[in-house]
Amino acid sequence: MALLAWKDAYSVKIKEIDDQHKKLIDMINQLNDAMAQGKAKDVLGPILDKLVSYAASHFALEEGLMQKHGYEGYADHKDKHEKMTGKVLDLQRQYKSGQAAMTIEVMNFLKNWLDKHIVGTDMKYSAFLNSKGVH
Repeated sequence: MALLAWKDAYSVKIKEIDDQHKKLIDMINQLNDAMAQGKAKDVLGPILDKLVSYAASHFALEEGLMQKHGYEGYADHKDKHEKMTGKVLDLQRQYKSGQAAMTIEVMNFLKNWLDKHIVGTDMKYSAFLNSKGVH
């Protein structure tokens, strides 16, 4: 059973970004399901690999749209992305070095990303980019 389901409150009303955010929810649910089945170690590595790739392409898309349309909060948002990218890479390094309790740490990171970054920070650019015709 899914831990999280997509809901309108998560939407920034930009299809490509919403689709990418849905992938993040899917990663959270995959990890949660694997934890429930005692198989988290089997999926953690692939999820971290997807997360590294996801962060790079997703952040590039958001930042490109912000720059193109002159979003005033671009520098602050980019700084948040850089910190999150560093955290994702750190999680991946910890996993590869065999540190324990990684599954819960990754799960918490993903949930916080959804709650704080998408629902909080990303919503700040949503109305601005929508007003510039980005949907």
